[in-house]
Amino acid sequence: SAVGRGPEVPFRSEAYRISAVARGKELRLTLSELDPAAATPPQDLVFRFGMSGSFRLCPAAELPRHAHLRFLTRESPPRALCFVDPRRFGSWRLGDAWQPERGPCVVSEYQAFRGNVLKNLDDRAFDKPICEVLLNQKYFNGIGNYLRAEILYRLKIPPFEKARTVLEALKDQDQEQERRKKDPSLTLSKKVKLRQENPDLLELCHTVPMEVIMAEKQLLDPEHSDNYAAFKNWLQCYLVPGMSSLRDRSGRTIWFQGEPGPMAPKGQRPRKTPRKKSPQLKADPEALTPKVTPRASKRRRRAAANPPKSEEKEEEEEEEPDGPRKGRARGRRKATAAPALPEPEVPLSVRRSRRTSARRGKG
Repeated sequence: SAVGRGPEVPFRSEAYRISAVARGKELRLTLSELDPAAATPPQDLVFRFGMSGSFRLCPAAELPRHAHLRFLTRESPPRALCFVDPRRFGSWRLGDAWQPERGPCVVSEYQAFRGNVLKNLDDRAFDKPICEVLLNQKYFNGIGNYLRAEILYRLKIPPFEKARTVLEALKDQDQEQERRKKDPSLTLSKKVKLRQENPDLLELCHTVPMEVIMAEKQLLDPEHSDNYAAFKNWLQCYLVPGMSSLRDRSGRTIWFQGEPGPMAPKGQRPRKTPRKKSPQLKADPEALTPKVTPRASKRRRRAAANPPKSEEKEEEEEEEPDGPRKGRARGRRKATAAPALPEPEVPLSVRRSRRTSARRGKG
């Protein structure tokens, strides 16, 4: 497109195939001629998706907004495979090389990923909190903000615990698992069951993304509200009401439950994601007043803390003022028991001023 920031793709062909392979947070497309005798060499493109990048197949006459790269079909009517990126954080580059600073993929290269982490725990990168290290693509290629929150929450690990402290324990677990493999009394099904019942952090870095991948048609399409609702229901921690959040040292927000951990940033207090209002309150319109002023809300809080002595005083608290208040009354009228006598007719303005004075005295 005219506003796309990526390089021009120097590939022209009447009939070609697009194949793809993913590694962590990168995707490589290969464009190759269908005719083996054609002189056009294959072209590779490596994509990064940023926060909002995705591919979409749609009619060519109905291109979505922010479709920055398009591959057109020859059918009638034609369709377009579009790289859509509303925020423009994504990018593509020519060539087949993965970024050199990215480690093995947590999904497709699990054993290499696990070994790469455990053999490099002396790296200074692991001096940081575990929530920050999980975003380091040199070791956790494929883990992003919502995945780190879900992984730590399932294991009840404080996000600001030192990464090396958390991961060093896994070396001993690996040695124990090697010993169990040699145990003849354990069948393969028992070994698999033990691992499923007690997954460690590195295993969840593999299985939690796989949950999303296996259900991506239901979970990862924000264009369809029903599908996005399924993704929100899948989340257990990230953006979930009642969870706490803090900004890490890189400025990213981490959601968690419980204590943040010993390496939490100083000067910050965890913020709680507000819980949804009770449906009972929504269904009871009488519980809500159509007009509430700051002073009225304060009076209600005081009334809740100090229950009124009589229903008459409670009704007086709930009255809205008829006009602006100026100053405060210096005294408070005391109610005295007296025989009931017929009251003379009092003008309306006087009755209003008496009620206002009584309320000022309450203040």
